[in-house]
Amino acid sequence: MNPHSKLPSEWITPPLDNVVYLTGPTASGKTQVAVELASSLRAEIISVDSMAVYRGMDLGTAKPNLQIRKQVTHHLIDIVDPTEDYSVSEFLNDAHAKVAEIQSRGIPVLLVGGTPLYLKSLVCGFFQGPPADWEFRNAVEQEIQTVGTQALHDRLAQVDPLSAHRILPGDTRRMIRALEVAKVTGIPLSHWQTQFERFTLPRNSHAFVLGWDRSVLHKRVEQRVEGMIEQGLIDEVTELKKRFGNLGRTASQAVGYKEPLAFLSGAIAWKEMKEQITIHTRQFVRRQEIWFRSMPGMQRLDLKDSSELSRATESILSSLENRQVP
Repeated sequence: MNPHSKLPSEWITPPLDNVVYLTGPTASGKTQVAVELASSLRAEIISVDSMAVYRGMDLGTAKPNLQIRKQVTHHLIDIVDPTEDYSVSEFLNDAHAKVAEIQSRGIPVLLVGGTPLYLKSLVCGFFQGPPADWEFRNAVEQEIQTVGTQALHDRLAQVDPLSAHRILPGDTRRMIRALEVAKVTGIPLSHWQTQFERFTLPRNSHAFVLGWDRSVLHKRVEQRVEGMIEQGLIDEVTELKKRFGNLGRTASQAVGYKEPLAFLSGAIAWKEMKEQITIHTRQFVRRQEIWFRSMPGMQRLDLKDSSELSRATESILSSLENRQVP
């Protein structure tokens, strides 16, 4: 018997099927291919980008501009303020609801973005877990005031060693949730999550990843960083601080924002800021590529220069036309 069948349905977000996925590392040209593809398919796009959800964070996220969004309808962009945290569970709930709404109008759905956890959770499904136990959470919060966060992390290491390894001692929200799941279910959160780690593309969906030689992609990253700064990234971050005050934990740690924030606070110089954005983006690109390699069933489209992006669109359209009907 499938172990998932023993769980309450509201604890699980199932895999998302009957859609087309387009992904690739940062600076791989996803936006251009996505717009061309959506225009040909007459599809609407759902963003799979954990930073594009934040209002006002435009240049640093390479968010599709308003002209592009008028050409092709985009969803899950600019939906929360950067003072808020937006979890993978919230994203999945929003994405599934939006896909259902779009498909109810008879329109194809194209999911586009490079946030690996979001992508994998859409394809594999996700363990949402039991609802919040506020009595337990409040008790743990009070305990933290007395013993500190390191003691909480030590407690988690006894209950769920794997989660303790993954969660930093300062991340109290995730530590409390891991302890809560273990308490309610009697099984560590890390065990539940492993049930959804096998990457198997849903049978009626198709997934494509844009690939580049690393040296070429690094050059594209450099060009992207140069462009962000020239277009006014520092002014954008200054305006965000003016409008929202301190950004939330997630937004303030985003690559392309944490470095300008450090520059504006006087912690680093201009040259160092620029170097750090480039280095951190390259590091993120490497992590993305590792994730993508672990996702079998995705059709890789290897590119050598920007002129080949339209050819990638044609290859995807050809593949979709030749697909076998189940």
